[in-house]
Formats: sequence, structure tokens, C-alpha cells
Amino acid sequence: MDPFASEREDMVRHQLEGRGIGDKKVLTAMRKVPRHKFVPEDQRWRAYGDGPLPIGQSQTISQPYVVALMCELLKLTDSESVLEIGTGSGYAAAVLSELCRHVTTIERLPGLAERADETLDATGFENVNVKCADGTLGCPEDAPFDAILVSAGAPETPEVLKQQLAIGGRLVIPVGRSKSLQELLRIRRVSETGFETEHLGGVAFVPLIGEKGWQTDS
Repeated sequence: MDPFASEREDMVRHQLEGRGIGDKKVLTAMRKVPRHKFVPEDQRWRAYGDGPLPIGQSQTISQPYVVALMCELLKLTDSESVLEIGTGSGYAAAVLSELCRHVTTIERLPGLAERADETLDATGFENVNVKCADGTLGCPEDAPFDAILVSAGAPETPEVLKQQLAIGGRLVIPVGRSKSLQELLRIRRVSETGFETEHLGGVAFVPLIGEKGWQTDS
């Protein structure tokens, strides 16, 4: 018996459906993934609250609504492959894994990457590959990807990530010159050289650190 089942259902009804998340696959995934398993034990009582939570090393697990919104924006199908930048706890990767064929997720901090990998294995999400690397460089050895989700705020969209999209692929990324406030963008690759960008409103993520992102998190 899952002691958090009713809290998870309330989260979906009030925080997601109540705010306009309508993709049935995304809602089903959010109902299934045990968010409380992806937060530190002393934070589990807050796991289904309407906000981000600390997961250690100055990183956070994103607000449930933001995870659902970004997944919905990708418009994934069962046959597609996804790259996630910024694994964190592994929660968003678990949700993505319910929506597509395979997820490659990159985390720059070894401790978080190891913990996320262990949690994903323990909770049965087998179609996720966790890598510890500079996510701002993407994963060229596995490209192209049908979708890329960036779970940290970049000062600008890394061109290298755009080039790792398949034709028709979608990139959802927070971008802004502030390390604490960004604008959410959806970028679609329409040809070898063509991209279309949608501006989707303000968000707040931890900074995307790396060669093609912010240079430090200080």
C-alpha cells in the first residue's frame, strides 16, 4: 500500500489539472511516479507540495507543475528518444521515461548522478541512462534526439544542443541573463538550418553550469 497515493492524486488534480495540464499521458505519468522516493527522507512529507525542494549540493527538485508543463510541451510519443540536461534527483527523468522509448539524462555532480541512478533502478525505471558529464555539451554520441529537456537555466541556448535535435525535434529550455529568473522557450528544428522559437513565460531554475552555460554557480 502506497501511503502517498492520495497525496499524489491530490497533486495531479489540484496542481496540474487545476492549472490546465491536459495531456493524459503526462497526467498518468505524474500519478505513477513516486515523487517522495526522489527527495531526501527528511523532505518526504513535503514531496507533493506545490513547490521545489532541496536535494543537496545546492540543487533542487522542480515544482511538480513545472515538470508536468515541460513534459507536456515536448509532445512526446512512445517511440522517441529524449535527452535531459540536469538530472538532479532523477524525478523528471522518471516521468519522461513513461512518455517515450528511452531517456539519456546528464548530471554534472557525481554525487547526485550516482544517487539518481540508484533511485531510478530501485523504482524500476529501466529505460533511463544516467551519465555524469557537462550537460551543456549534450550527448553527441547518442544524437540525434527527438526531444531535449533542460532542467536548469542557461544564459543563452547552447547551439550544440540545437544541433543534436532530429528534424522535427523539440528543445525546451529556460533562458535568461539572470541566474535566478529565466524565460521558458520551446525550440523546434524544422530543417537542417532552420529553427522556430516559442516564448512561454517566466520561470525560475538553478543555473546551468558548464562550458556552454554559466561558468560557476557562485
